[in-house]
Amino acid sequence: MPASTSPSAPTAHRPNILFIMSDDHAAHAMSCYGSRINVTPHLDRIAADGMRLENCFCTNSICTPSRASILTGTYSHINGARTLNDRLDNRQVAFPKLLQAAGYQTAVIGKWHLGHGALYDPAGFDYWNVLPGQGLYHNPEMIELGERKVFPGYVTSIITDLALDWLERRDRTRPFCLLVHHKAPHRPWEPDEQHAHLFDDLEIPEPPTFDDDYANRARAAAAARMRILEDLNERDTKGPPPPGLSPRALKHWKYERYIKDYLRCVASIDDNVGRLLDYLDEQQLAADTVVIYTSDQGFFLGDHGWYDKRFFYEESLRMPFIVRYPREIAPGTVDDHIVLNVDFAPLFLDYAGLPVPAGMQGRSFRPILQGKAPADWRTAMYYRYFMHLAHHNVYAHYGIRTDRYKLIYYYEEQPDPPEWELFDLQHDPHELYSVYHAPEYQEVVQQLKAQLHALRVELGDTTNPWPGEAS
Repeated sequence: MPASTSPSAPTAHRPNILFIMSDDHAAHAMSCYGSRINVTPHLDRIAADGMRLENCFCTNSICTPSRASILTGTYSHINGARTLNDRLDNRQVAFPKLLQAAGYQTAVIGKWHLGHGALYDPAGFDYWNVLPGQGLYHNPEMIELGERKVFPGYVTSIITDLALDWLERRDRTRPFCLLVHHKAPHRPWEPDEQHAHLFDDLEIPEPPTFDDDYANRARAAAAARMRILEDLNERDTKGPPPPGLSPRALKHWKYERYIKDYLRCVASIDDNVGRLLDYLDEQQLAADTVVIYTSDQGFFLGDHGWYDKRFFYEESLRMPFIVRYPREIAPGTVDDHIVLNVDFAPLFLDYAGLPVPAGMQGRSFRPILQGKAPADWRTAMYYRYFMHLAHHNVYAHYGIRTDRYKLIYYYEEQPDPPEWELFDLQHDPHELYSVYHAPEYQEVVQQLKAQLHALRVELGDTTNPWPGEAS
């Protein structure tokens, strides 16, 4: 629960909030995060003018649950959006409703993915125009205030066009909170014409864990069906491979086809973020606007030989988070405290000068952005993925991550017995060797299990206990 329900720095000044979120954009596909494979100059502008968070994490690495946690400030087991099949009941407390009631103009444009209908359409927004379900890359249908319309063009540019149009039409006497939710770069990675041939003459380097053999870990890693070689299909690669390739050469060919289209989709996002930043500059709004860019979760970019997400492993867990607000955030700064998607709603309420409702489980990290991290900030996080074998044959699991260690429990009885993993991130940052059974780590195991149990109790998620978990 939040340590404080009061704004950290009450002030009569209430900034605008521009929250830009993509889908499946891994931090290591952004040059401000040191990407080996990509350059994102407009996203880098935000980081250069503000702060980059190194350890921003989601609490359930899949679209619907992460988006629900961002809106409500609660974990999946509380808000009910545990899986992709769940919807978010819009009668729940969520930050847009509270900002709207306090006088903010509010809008959401782009991907919603939390259900549609009277109980699931966006609530707390003066204007909304969202994609049904995952939506299309080209000529997408969108739902504008309940009415379905087809918008000709490319989805990333369309979403930006609609956002700029709303900004032009807003009431300029009141602050705004605009959520710009991009579909890209979600599978099947369809770029626009402008970027269709970007990287044609380049070879994208493979990640260091590309040929992971999934040894020395729980059986869940080897069981997952998200492998570049075996599981990418011809829709993903936009056609069949050339004949006669060896398995290793075919894997590399599929990787190049996948990763270039993924990065082309990111390039369109980057260009369109630049359009929004330019608008703020032109309208002299930059000084009074909190600008955030993030993604709903991370993504495997060939790491461990995979695409997709879901796992508690680093590439899937880590969300990019860059933010600028010239009034409070020093340019070019970096912070490595653990920040979670459940913290976003309290942050926005804090900026609006509003108290954080007692039911929200996150905490405003505004002091961290100011360079004044609280001494009692969290040192461990709780994660849970519920969709056992539903997609990509990923096993349900939960666990704890600290600054050094990660303990994971695959708790279902079938198809394999429950199993633990422990990673020492200091010595094994790529998470290739579980040391759960190593004698020298047994004290660490017991300490982490005690911390994990305490987190589960604190957060109200005590289902699927492990044998011997304290009651």
